[in-house]
Amino acid sequence: MDVSRARLQELIDGGVVRVDGAARKRAYRLQGGEQIELDVPPRTQDELRPEPIALAIVYEDDDLLVVDKPAGMVVHPGAGHANATLAAAALAHAPAIAAVGGPRRPGIVHRLDKDTSGLLVLAKTPSAYDSLSRQLAARTVKRTYVAVVHKRMRTAQGVVDAPIGRDPHHRQRMAVVAAGKGKRAVTHWRVVERFQDFTHLDVSLETGRTHQIRVHMASLGHPVVGDQTYGAKLRPPVGLEGMALHAARLSFVHPRTQALHEFTASIPARIEGLLSHLRNTPAAGSR
Repeated sequence: MDVSRARLQELIDGGVVRVDGAARKRAYRLQGGEQIELDVPPRTQDELRPEPIALAIVYEDDDLLVVDKPAGMVVHPGAGHANATLAAAALAHAPAIAAVGGPRRPGIVHRLDKDTSGLLVLAKTPSAYDSLSRQLAARTVKRTYVAVVHKRMRTAQGVVDAPIGRDPHHRQRMAVVAAGKGKRAVTHWRVVERFQDFTHLDVSLETGRTHQIRVHMASLGHPVVGDQTYGAKLRPPVGLEGMALHAARLSFVHPRTQALHEFTASIPARIEGLLSHLRNTPAAGSR
């Protein structure tokens, strides 16, 4: 039986994995000699329906699918976003991916926010899923983003090492929290270009927490342009679909060949248009 780690965790949480007749939590440690029973329920057709939505495929083989996600597309179904997800599009493109990962997140090992564009890798087999998940946990997957943030940053580069957790005052948001109350989050940033009231950055992730770049940049007083959650009071200088945040570079070790794979995705038109506007604005500044 070929069951992914994520699927097995779901089954444990659902109480269908029993040790000596009793359901156990994930943290339970086997002592040896126990009898383990596992009833794998069949996947229902309505768990996630494939949708034939065009994908910008950057790379594909028998194990992996790397796509350039557009801003505005949700990665997997969630509250208020049941249809037109990247997961449903991937399921239509590669039906076998249904057996990989969770039933509502087939093949998804990491994600991008709805209004963030760029590179995302999906696993097409359970072994690829496990390998990529281990690499993410070990922080060997490299992800670099292009970002435009509000206000002119004074220093050339920096690191934000601040834990992120659920905002105690706004449960739909994340926030920098006190040590011990969140998960460690580390973001590296470097100035590419400065403007009068904005800064173009290269940002790389050492960890991968929810909304990490958005939260960390806002904590510095430089929210991402177009971020309606952490910078809602600041307006973009021009019309902008989504946020000025794009996953431009991605690298990882191929689960089967063990070769290093590196991918790039060009800066999308919405961010190029914003940068062009800023460069042509009087007193725009310089690098």
